[in-house]
Amino acid sequence: MMLYLVYIFAGIGAGVVTGLAGLSAAVIITPLLVSICGWKSYDAVTVALAADVLASLLTAYTYYKNKNIDLKHGMLVAMTAFVGTIVGSYSGFLFSQSQPDGLGYISMLTTIFLGIKFLVKPIEEGHDAEAGLEQISKKKMIQAMIFGCGIGWICGFTGSGGGILMLTVFTLHLGYNLKVAVGTSTMIMTLVALIGTISHFSMGASIQVIPMLVVIICCVVAAYVSAKFANKCEIKTLNKVVGMCLGILGIITILIKLI
Repeated sequence: MMLYLVYIFAGIGAGVVTGLAGLSAAVIITPLLVSICGWKSYDAVTVALAADVLASLLTAYTYYKNKNIDLKHGMLVAMTAFVGTIVGSYSGFLFSQSQPDGLGYISMLTTIFLGIKFLVKPIEEGHDAEAGLEQISKKKMIQAMIFGCGIGWICGFTGSGGGILMLTVFTLHLGYNLKVAVGTSTMIMTLVALIGTISHFSMGASIQVIPMLVVIICCVVAAYVSAKFANKCEIKTLNKVVGMCLGILGIITILIKLI
C-alpha cells in the first residue's frame, strides 16, 4: 500500500511540474521509483518517459488553445532533439548499469538556478509566439537546434533534464515569455518522450503494468489541471509559482540522490 502512495505522489508531482513549467515528468518519477520503490533505473526511466508522452501532449494542447506555442520554431528544435533522443536511448541502454550522476546533478543544479531566477528576476516580458517568428534570427535558431540535439541525447540517456533545459533555451536564448516557452517546450518533449519510450521498450525494459498505469493516470490529470491554471494566471504570478516549484524540486531531488 505504501508503494502505491509513492506511485500516486510521483504521478501528481510530475504532472504539476509538467503543466506549470514544462519539465520532464522524469525529474520526479525516476528518483522516487529508484530510491524508494527499488526499481532498476532503466525501468524507472521507461515509466517516466511513458508518463511524459501523455502529460506533455495534453499540456501542449492546453497551451496551444491559448496561443502560447510557436509551432514553426518548436518543430525545428524537435527534429534535432529527435535524433539526439535515439542516440541517447541507445547510450543509456549500453550504460544502464552505471549511474550518470554528472548529468543528473547538472540538471538538478539548473533546476535550482532557474527557480531562483524566476523569483529574483522574473521573466515578465519576452515576445509571444507570433512575434517570435519575426524576432528570432537564423543564427539563434541554428544554435537552438544544436542545443535541442544535445538535450534530446540527455533526455534519452538519463530520462530527465530535457524539459528544464528546453525551458532554459526558449526563455534565456530565444527570449520567449514564460507561457510560450513552457508551451513550446512541452510540445517538443511530447515527441522526445515518445521516441525515448519506444526505444526503451524495444531494448527490453521490464515494466510493472499496474504501477505504471497509476503513475501515468495521476500524472496526466495533474498536468491538465496545472496547465489550465498556468494559462489563466498572470505572468508575474506564474513566475513566482514556477520559481518556488523549481527551487523546492531541485533541492528535494538532490537530497534523494545523496541519500
